Parts: sequence; structure tokens; C-alpha cells
Amino acid sequence: MRALPAPPFLLAPLLMAPLLMSLAACSASQQDGVTDVAIIGTEQGMFTEGLRLPFEAQHLRAATRQGLVALDEQGQVVPAIAERWIVTDDGQSYIFRIREFDFADGTRLTAQSVRASLSRTLGLLEDTTMGLDLANIRDVRAMTGRVVEIRLHSPMPDLLQLLAQPEMGLALGEAEVGPMRLTRDGAAAELTPLRPEQRGLPEQPDWDETVHPLRIYAVDARNATDGFSSGRYDLVLNGRLVDLPLADIGALARGTIRLDATKGLFGLDVLRASGFLSVPANREALAMALDRAALIEPFNIGGWIPTTRVVAPGLANDDGSVPERWIALTIEERRAEAMQRVAAWEAQNDAEVSLRLALPEGPGSDILFDALVEQYGEIGVALERVEMGDKADLALRDRVARYAGARWFLNQFNCAVSRALCSPDVDFVVGLAAESRDPAEQASYLAEAETALAAVNGYIPIGAPIRWSLARAGVAGFSENPWNFHPLFPLSRAPM
Repeated sequence: MRALPAPPFLLAPLLMAPLLMSLAACSASQQDGVTDVAIIGTEQGMFTEGLRLPFEAQHLRAATRQGLVALDEQGQVVPAIAERWIVTDDGQSYIFRIREFDFADGTRLTAQSVRASLSRTLGLLEDTTMGLDLANIRDVRAMTGRVVEIRLHSPMPDLLQLLAQPEMGLALGEAEVGPMRLTRDGAAAELTPLRPEQRGLPEQPDWDETVHPLRIYAVDARNATDGFSSGRYDLVLNGRLVDLPLADIGALARGTIRLDATKGLFGLDVLRASGFLSVPANREALAMALDRAALIEPFNIGGWIPTTRVVAPGLANDDGSVPERWIALTIEERRAEAMQRVAAWEAQNDAEVSLRLALPEGPGSDILFDALVEQYGEIGVALERVEMGDKADLALRDRVARYAGARWFLNQFNCAVSRALCSPDVDFVVGLAAESRDPAEQASYLAEAETALAAVNGYIPIGAPIRWSLARAGVAGFSENPWNFHPLFPLSRAPM
């Protein structure tokens, strides 16, 4: 299965104008033959071990530990350790033929070692959202020296996409499975592509003349954009809405901003059901009062689609049975109803409605907060801003989907992992969908679960997450894609 890349978000004219006048700067890579990449994050986060990986660590993990399959720069599934695979007619068994090669110490890659690594990883991922996504795996078997079988309880159309995630990279002791070798140099990670014969591929005589190394840094958004503008970095990754105004300063004078057309969750979690928020209808009032397009309008982004649904609209398995909410009401009518509920609660409790909202730092957060204050003020709700992690009533959720399936969205609100209000009944229905072998029945269960979760009103959807990068014109191996995952190996000009 190959995930089809979605078209990128468009830059509205106000943001596009500087790009049309841009000039290429002399970059760091042009001077020393190394591509310098800044990932917005932290040095500690970039070198995280284990399986709970922030964005910056996911990219290093994917560069140094191949899985059975991988994602290329377009976000499509491609072979990695597995050179090919087949899926049985019932969709409940995936059979992979792995590459045949020896590691530097003379040991051979075997199906048994691959099975052991995958089984260990699946065990460690329990009690995580990815563990919920992979719960349909019944067992992993080593059939012969080079064949691995993954058996499922029921069909999983998105299994290959999940196996391509960085967390599923193989851990085989001290053996290097690549595709790159990592050397830490202070705050930077230096990545060198492994030669093809070290990865079970035919030798390429001109390899050394073709590829070049990378230097990866994890820095905050301001240092990333300033560094790009000055020519220190050739590529900046992991830009979010909260940092987007920084990309419209000096960096655009010498480069290009690229936006991924992602799907995922961008909205407000309801963290506690107390006071005004103890009543589902009151929580609904907060959701119905938002003019979502107006919230994003100050950022001058075209092509962004707002939604009132928990699950992103337009997924391949969407049967159309779950519509957008309140479609029969104008925004004025919705706000009138929300205002009435706020006034009724205040009269009954002799108190004003004031809520604490947790947002990350950043100029985009400032803009978003001001817009939310204005819109909620129209229905009589006051907002106080607090930092992420502080005691709050509401908090921003901003996460890109790992695969384009309704289960990913619903699993984010499973009571075992969610910080937002949740429902065991919804989790039960999602479980029924996972167990079903009939695609139509699966879709019906997932639609039922989404409708029930929306009625809980523990999450206030706004729309798709916004992700941006800065890429200099001479950078090869970079492309926008729906997952906001940009593999580092292609940046070395090495073929996947």
C-alpha cells in the first residue's frame, strides 16, 4: 500500500510576495559539502532513547534504524530491510522477504533476529497510542532464514504505514542497520550514509562522489529561522502554527517556506469536567461558538480546511455518515445558543465563566489566543492564558496523524492514554471495529464511535495541524508530504 501525498497548503498572496522576490544565499553546505539541518526542538529531545520519541528524535531514529519498510520524502511506503512483501487475500497476513547481508562483525541478518526485535518493540509500545494502533497484530513469526510473517486478528489496511514509523526501526544489538551512521559532535548529530553493500544492496562504484553527510541540530524556532536567514542552515523542519510568524521575517528573503497538507488533530482538549465544563452541553457551547476560519485567517494560509469533526473529513474509509456539526445553523445562531447556555449557568451559579487555557510559547500562539479571547468574549466566556503543563481547563492539542485512518484519531482519545475527557463506551466501540473482519462493519463502528465521542465534547476541533519547513533551493531529497515526516537519508542525495 502506498499513501498518496496530499496537495500542499498554499501561501496566501501576502505571504507569497516575499518569495517571488527571493534570492538564493550562499549556504553552509555550499562551503563545506555538508547539509546542515535545523529541527525545531531541543538537544535533549533529539537524543531521546526508548520509544517515546519527540519529532526531532523520530528523524534520527529513522536515519539510524531501518524497519521492514520506510517512508520516502513523498511520504510513500518503500522497501527497507524487507526487499519485498505479499499480503494474503484475507488481509490478515503480511509476509516479508528480508535482505540478505552480513553486518560489520560478520553476523548475518536473520528472520529470527528481526522477529525478536519487532516482538520486543510491540511489547514496549503497550499503553501508548501507537500500541493501540498496532493491537491487531496477533503474532510475528520467523518462517525461514529470510522470511518474516506478521499475522493479524483482523485486516489492517494501514499496517505498512505503521511499520514504517521510526519507532518500528530494528534494534539488533551493536549491529548497524542504517541507512546512516550517527556520530555525536557536541550539540550536533553528524549522519553519514552507509554504503549500499553494508545494507544488503549492490555496490555502487561512484557512491563516495554522489553522497554527502548531514549535520543535524535541534534549536528553538527563532534560532532556526535566524540561522536559515544567515545561511547557517540549509533546511529547517518542524515549524508549527505557534511559530509561523517567525518564518515571515528575514528567513523568506533567502529561501522558501514549504507547508505540508497534513491531517491530524488541532484543537482544544477539555482537561477537567468541573464547574461550567461539568455539563456536556456547556462544553458543546465552546465548540459551536468558534468561527474556525476566522481563527486562522491572520496567518494568511490558503487551502487550510476547518472542521467541527474529531476525525478528519475526507479519509479513504469515510462512509459519509458523520457530517460536520451544526451545519443548519449560522455562526450567529450558534453563538446565540452558546451565549444562552453561558448566561443560564452564570445565573444558576452566581459566578462568571472564566477558563484557563494552556498554549505553547510563540508568536503564533499569541495571535491564536487573542482571536480566541475575542470569539469567546462574544458568548460571555473569559480566558486566562497559562503555560503548557500548568493547571488548566483547556489545552491546545496539535498533532499530525501517523496514518489516514479513523482509528488513529479515535485512539488518541482512548481513556488509557488521553489527557482530554474520554469515554470507555467509545473505546469499546473502537475495539469492536478493530476486531471486525468486514470493512463495511468496521466503518459503521468507527462512525458510531466518532458520533459518541463528539457528544462527550471533551475535544473542541479547529482543523488540520499546520506544519512548515524552510528549504533552500539547492537542497535535494526534500518534499512536502501528508505526514510531516521528512527522512534525512534522501537529503544526502542517496537513493532510497
